[in-house]
Amino acid sequence: DVYGWWCWLVLSSDLALHVSQVLLHILFEHAAGYALFAVKEVEEIGMLLPQVEESLQNIGKFNTIVKLVAFSPFKSAQSALENVNAISEGVLHEDLKLLLETHMPAKKKKALLGVSDGKIGAAIFEELNIKCDTTGVVPEIIRGIRLHFHSLVKGLTAQSASKAQLGLGHSYSRAKVKFNVNRVDNMIIQSISLLDQLDKDINTFSMRVR
Repeated sequence: DVYGWWCWLVLSSDLALHVSQVLLHILFEHAAGYALFAVKEVEEIGMLLPQVEESLQNIGKFNTIVKLVAFSPFKSAQSALENVNAISEGVLHEDLKLLLETHMPAKKKKALLGVSDGKIGAAIFEELNIKCDTTGVVPEIIRGIRLHFHSLVKGLTAQSASKAQLGLGHSYSRAKVKFNVNRVDNMIIQSISLLDQLDKDINTFSMRVR
C-alpha cells in the first residue's frame, strides 16, 4: 500500500509538471479580426472546469483566466470576408498564419492552441506544426471570450463589435447565396419549402411533448 501510494504521488507530480509546461493559447475569430489569448495556470484550470463555467459571467474573474496576447484587426470588409470564407473552408489564411507565426511561443512542442473548429486546427497543425485542441476546457473559455470580447480588447466597444458582426454577416450571406439565373423564382420556392419543413417540425415536436 505504501509503495502504491508513493507511485501515485510520483505519477501525479510528473503529470502536473508535464501539464504546467504546456503553454495553452486560445484562438478567437471575430468579425473585427483575429485575437490570440494566453490561458493562465493551465494545470489548475484543467482540474477546475466548474469554476471556469462560473467565472464566465464575471469579467473580473474571467480576466484572471485569460490574457490578450495579440489582436490583428481586418484591414477592410473585403479582407474580413476573405478570412471568414477561409475559416469556414478549413483553410489557413495568410493573415492568421502571420499572427500565429509572430505571437505563438517559439517552442512549439510545448505549445497548445485551443480552437473552435477542428478543420482549421488541422490546417494550422499541417502548415505550422502547432498542436490544436477543441475539447476539455477550450470550448468554455472560447464561450467566455465571445461574451466579454469587447471588454478584453482595448479600443473595441460593444457597439462597434456588433456593427462588425452585422456587416460581415450580410456580406457572408450574400456571398454564399447561389442564385439560379434560369429560375428567377428560386428564392420563393426555397421559402415555401422552408415553411413546409417548419410545419412538419412543429407537428413532430408537439407530438413528442404531448
